[in-house]
Amino acid sequence: MVHYPQWKAVLVLLACLAGMLYALPNMIPKSTLEQLPRWLPARQVSLGLDLRGGSHLLLEVDVNAVRTERLNSILDGVRTALRAAKGGYVNLGITGDAVTFKLRDPSERDTLLSTLQGVDNEAAVTMTPDGDGVVRLSELAVAARRKAAVEQSIEIVRRRIDETGTREPTIIRQGEDRILVQLPGVDDPERMKALLGKTAKLVFRLVDLRATPVELTSGRAPAGSEILFEESRQPGQPPVPMAIQRRVIVSGENLVDAQATFQNGEPVVSFKFDSIGARRFGDTTVENVGKPFAIVLDNKVISAPVVREPILGGSGVISGSFSVQSAQDLALLLRAGALPAPLTVVEERTVGPGLGADSIAAGVNASILGGVLVVGFMLVAYGLFGIFANIALFFNMVLIVALLSALGATLTLPGIAGMVLTMGMAVDANVLIYERMREEIRNGRSVIAAVDAGFQRAFATIIDSNLTHVIAGVLLFGLGSGPIRGFAVTLVIGIATSIFTAIMVTRLLIVRWLMWTRPKALPI
Repeated sequence: MVHYPQWKAVLVLLACLAGMLYALPNMIPKSTLEQLPRWLPARQVSLGLDLRGGSHLLLEVDVNAVRTERLNSILDGVRTALRAAKGGYVNLGITGDAVTFKLRDPSERDTLLSTLQGVDNEAAVTMTPDGDGVVRLSELAVAARRKAAVEQSIEIVRRRIDETGTREPTIIRQGEDRILVQLPGVDDPERMKALLGKTAKLVFRLVDLRATPVELTSGRAPAGSEILFEESRQPGQPPVPMAIQRRVIVSGENLVDAQATFQNGEPVVSFKFDSIGARRFGDTTVENVGKPFAIVLDNKVISAPVVREPILGGSGVISGSFSVQSAQDLALLLRAGALPAPLTVVEERTVGPGLGADSIAAGVNASILGGVLVVGFMLVAYGLFGIFANIALFFNMVLIVALLSALGATLTLPGIAGMVLTMGMAVDANVLIYERMREEIRNGRSVIAAVDAGFQRAFATIIDSNLTHVIAGVLLFGLGSGPIRGFAVTLVIGIATSIFTAIMVTRLLIVRWLMWTRPKALPI
């Protein structure tokens, strides 16, 4: 008799039952699933953008802003170094891709050159005998900054999307400075564009009280300050100019939490600093009681409250003209962190759910047609053993759906194509086994010996033929993106389940049939 241990039969049955249990939620409406006990599997297969509908955004990172910010930092360093060395200079500024200046006294060139070379390790300093100085970033440093900015932007975009609760988003780098974002099920792309397009650089800075109304109106700020604007709380009124000190007291990098809440019946954003931020903020408020400080987001003053008393707890609130939605969005942005560079939407497409429904219907029809043809062929070609193969095919499809549900994988239109393809591949193994049995019968072997030899000798061939498909699927997953990955996941899962069902389930059915009927000949 063909050997099939009892423990192995129990494990195969348990695997099939578990597969049916995890696949079943896909046949039940979500409203009913929510009423089931929590210990029961309730996860359904997540549909991709092409099946569910949603938003497709192509974002471009403004990498030039990274260079400009870096040059501004170098400019501040050059100014500080020249003042510390008591070197006279004029025309300090940014020209093209470099920081330029001119020494008042060219004879100080050698002394100041050695001083400026320590301003930035990634910048080269050159000076002419006439005292014209140029500080330029190396191309290697610029390229590294650009690459880091794009990678950091991808991480921040991912955090912001995760904060909105969007499931199974696709966020991948495209080219050197672009990010592809696909959001299945998102029906408010404008809000997502607003969330992803904000740099969200939050800083706390003191208001410069030296500025006169004339200076504010003319846009001139005292040294060390700049003119920023606060949105007027009166509808229709122009923004209010304010002189804000350039020195940053605390930045958003020191925030550990931000939540939308209410204060005096109005939406506000509460925040909490880490230990470093709390100490800096506390020291500043102790020294500036009675003076206003500004909360600045992306170079716009959100509010400028007066310090009534020292704030030593490391927490506070941001008030302004917030709605509930804008307060929640600001809290989300602060929790996710600031972008290293602005993002621009260069391409936007919305996939309607109607198109997804048509795709699902076409995929289901193709699956049904393919299934009917495969089942019919196996019945005609192998009779009773064809029924065993078809039962194995049924459990193969159940296990694919169960694994997609349990793993939280996304099913895309190419994924449906992968499932249809797997139907044909699922019976290939049975065809190999059955043909080997026929060959053994023709060679004069007994029924039991032919069945045993059929499974043993076909096993190596089955593994070899499917291993190449697995390698192809792994490469598609590693090198592909979006729907291609969905196809690869479905293909690899389908290969694994087809090998399991073709060898283990079919063998179990045939062994039990042999034990019950003890046939004199194989009906194959």
